[in-house]
Amino acid sequence: MNANVTNMEPGLLHGGNLVAARQLFPNAPEPFIDLSTGINPHSYPAPPLSPDLFARLPEAAAVDRLAAIAAEAYGAPSRDCVVPAPGTQILLAPVAALVRPGKAAVLGPTYAEFSRAAALAGHDVAEVQDISELRDADLAIVANPNNPDGRIFKKHQLLDLADARRRRGGLLVVDEAFMDVGPVGASLSGEVAGRDIVVLRSFGKFFGLAGLRLGFALAGPEIAARLAAALGPWAVSGPAVAIGQTALADTAWIHAMRVRLDDEARGVDAVFGAAGVEVLGGTALFRLVRMSAADRLFHHLGRAGILVRRFPENAMWLRIGLPGDPASRDRLGSVVSRWRGQAWP
Repeated sequence: MNANVTNMEPGLLHGGNLVAARQLFPNAPEPFIDLSTGINPHSYPAPPLSPDLFARLPEAAAVDRLAAIAAEAYGAPSRDCVVPAPGTQILLAPVAALVRPGKAAVLGPTYAEFSRAAALAGHDVAEVQDISELRDADLAIVANPNNPDGRIFKKHQLLDLADARRRRGGLLVVDEAFMDVGPVGASLSGEVAGRDIVVLRSFGKFFGLAGLRLGFALAGPEIAARLAAALGPWAVSGPAVAIGQTALADTAWIHAMRVRLDDEARGVDAVFGAAGVEVLGGTALFRLVRMSAADRLFHHLGRAGILVRRFPENAMWLRIGLPGDPASRDRLGSVVSRWRGQAWP
């Protein structure tokens, strides 16, 4: 059965809306535990910031240093291939506009904003189910790892798609928002030069600083220059530039965090697996589970003050983020254990 959730509250179509969650579950105990996003609950320890960063526009030299550090961290060919932006969300529309209006194909199910941004750029958009169906599109969009199921696409598959786009004057967009916890060597960041590829990298998800609004587009120098011009000057705030420089260069923290998140994701799998809930996959920042009574489990968790993510396109799915502390992990385990043994269709 692949039923749709037709009565989903509008405020819960995306993760992270605790106001809507409290309205839906007014008697839930506090504090509410938000497991509805794929944001790292262990935020990078932001360094002390000079007051000047808030009082002055960011210096171009500082933005250049950030781009150079990001190129090193992500494996991009050079600083000229990196466009810092106030989050990757803001990049979706200008990236889609790099291609004249035509046929856009989005490999789904995935992040719904891809299709919306492509439509805003004038494209005729279709969501397709197999990567081979992207070959005839002028604009092809893939998330790798995919959200919400965590699918990983092999590099040779994506490069083949990029070559097909080049022959028809199109573009391949690969959203690597969760590649920080993906397989080593799977990123296309190092392949953007000389190809019609744009790779999007989120900063806030892995570093747990989503409110900072920082992200990057990686592309060949010509495409990167067009995107930078579309964003205009001072696109990224001074505090975001400073924190991004420090965090992206902190390789010890990055390595330790990857190990920690892998371990905690396995813990979430164990909690739901013990309750007889099928874990389909995901990444180290979120897990995707499937069951016919997913909506009942969503409400069971919500009444206990735990918000997870539902999907309008599939009523059997729930996406579960990582609890951020031992008390939250224990509370999740206790609530799910009370579900264990209940009958569901």
